[in-house]
Amino acid sequence: MSFVTELLIAISLVVSGVFGLVGSYGLVKLQDSLQRLHAPTKATTLGVGGVLIASMLYFFAKTDHLSIHELLITVFLLLTAPITANFIAKTYMARNLKESDLPDSQSSCGWSVFDEPPEQTADK
Repeated sequence: MSFVTELLIAISLVVSGVFGLVGSYGLVKLQDSLQRLHAPTKATTLGVGGVLIASMLYFFAKTDHLSIHELLITVFLLLTAPITANFIAKTYMARNLKESDLPDSQSSCGWSVFDEPPEQTADK
């Protein structure tokens, strides 16, 4: 294995370790549940993605075959973590906020679905 490959793997592992540490620290130290939700969905997701990319580089350097498994896991993680955090935040809001604290909704479906913006009249 060349020095450049080892250096890329080491840098990827160190950067992903820093992201994981920051995400874990934020999970412990932030006060509100919605604030705590932010740390693992951003920083820790990047940390796990960095470890998976380092693993992909290592096995490519050792076997000269590109393992697509790590890349698929990384893509899946980067796509699903924000969506899951959004669902968890909406559930938290629905269970813990009063009806008067929720944003106004014009539709009969409620506040958690997309509402078309009201038409604005141009004052000329």
